[in-house]
Amino acid sequence: MADCMQEWPEPVVRVQALAESGLSVIPSCYVKPPCDRPAPAPAPTMAPPAPAVHPRKKEPSSDAIASIPVVDLGELLAADGAVATVTEAVAAACRDWGFFQVVNHGVRPELMRAAREAWRGFFRRPPAEKQRYANSPRTYEGYGSRLGVQRGAVLDWGDYFFLHLAPEAAKSTPRFWPAQPSNCKDVSEEYGREVVRLCELLMRVLSVSLGLDEAHLQRAFGGAECGATLRANYYPRCPQPDLTLGLSAHSDPGALTVLLADVLVRGLQVRRAAADDWVTVQPVRDAFIVNVGDQVQILSNSVYKSVEHRVVVNAEEERISLALFYNPKGDVPIAPAPELVAAASLPALYPTMTFDEYRLYVRNKGARGKAQIEALKGQGTPESQL
Repeated sequence: MADCMQEWPEPVVRVQALAESGLSVIPSCYVKPPCDRPAPAPAPTMAPPAPAVHPRKKEPSSDAIASIPVVDLGELLAADGAVATVTEAVAAACRDWGFFQVVNHGVRPELMRAAREAWRGFFRRPPAEKQRYANSPRTYEGYGSRLGVQRGAVLDWGDYFFLHLAPEAAKSTPRFWPAQPSNCKDVSEEYGREVVRLCELLMRVLSVSLGLDEAHLQRAFGGAECGATLRANYYPRCPQPDLTLGLSAHSDPGALTVLLADVLVRGLQVRRAAADDWVTVQPVRDAFIVNVGDQVQILSNSVYKSVEHRVVVNAEEERISLALFYNPKGDVPIAPAPELVAAASLPALYPTMTFDEYRLYVRNKGARGKAQIEALKGQGTPESQL
């Protein structure tokens, strides 16, 4: 990752500071090209209560608000093993959307709310205090306001805090953790442990849903050495929300992403492949939004596809979300599973590559849709050579 061992190419401006300055026109470096600008953001709304049973997928309404598939994990956790109905629901969600929400997932709602409020507390601290944790492209750990190191890039309307949670040897050291709120580190680490357990469960479900043994994905991605990182996102109010994005369109480079969304302020949009349009996700209270990343697309040989998503902002409300990224061990070679290549009588679509090699693109260029994985498609090993 030598290319990224540098400082930011321009002075970093905190988006929160811009938003709180009272400006009525956003700086030109945040204005997206017309083709990338969102439709007007939806107004804040209360989320519906979590459903008691597994619901069917609903079609988006005319205002492009979507209820993506919701999977109830209660039966799975009670049985301590794969349950056919849950596996089928996850498989259908991965094929049709690449996104789904999970309820009855085993993480206490009180812990979810405590983690989100701890990070809300951090972003409300004085600017000088937050600036002590300013990050750099060397590791991205700490308080940040941009991705990628290209000079003159069009920026996103959002700040964040990024940390490594697992494995133990890779965890962010205490100097990267905010001192205030005083419970931020403890509650975030507990939250991280619980969500990692959820990821390990979902990895088993995904393996079985692909027709592989239940440990296949975990083993292929590095076993107990899989990584977990946390990104706390802060999207301030924006006076011209139709000109910018909180986070540009991208697919996630890792294996799984588990998002704790703001249930009061919608912002996540998913590109619906069937209609080639953007739909705004309606979060379910006390649910997690899960999406598969590029590494699952690679290992499944494109049976499951990572899906582009982005974040819109609005003029009335700030928005907080927590994204936990579950990633392969950095130096493990990843390629399409031979079993899936053989079963489909298709060539391997992607070349073998480590996650460290793969994510270098994002570290250099920032969020760029699905440009990287699409560029790799078709460069795999022919079936006759496997």
